[in-house]
Amino acid sequence: MSLDVHLEGDEYEALETCPCCGEARTVLTANNNYWANITHNLGHMAKKASLYEAVWRPDENGYSKAGDIIAILETGIADMKKRPEYYRQFDAVNGWGTYHDFVPWLEKYLVACKEYPEANIRVSR
Repeated sequence: MSLDVHLEGDEYEALETCPCCGEARTVLTANNNYWANITHNLGHMAKKASLYEAVWRPDENGYSKAGDIIAILETGIADMKKRPEYYRQFDAVNGWGTYHDFVPWLEKYLVACKEYPEANIRVSR
């Protein structure tokens, strides 16, 4: 099981043509500015860093735009870098989800949030 995070533009109508029958139809779509995937095994570590609500469940905690979580990511990443040994104790015992993997993933997500602060956050759990 894993978490997908997306930073998307606003939805807009686009014309799509069926490749089989040639019928044209209007569909709702959005530009996907950023996408990343990470294992759910890091959920516990995220909770310890006060990142879980913003990263795993933004929709349930009032975070709809990428800019809404920038400060949370910055604070969590800074704490994780300051106390790596504390966070390493929450590495998944099976090796699928480690501090070594999570911090760079969070840093990339932070860069994307800063690049697209008005993007809509969408997660798939």
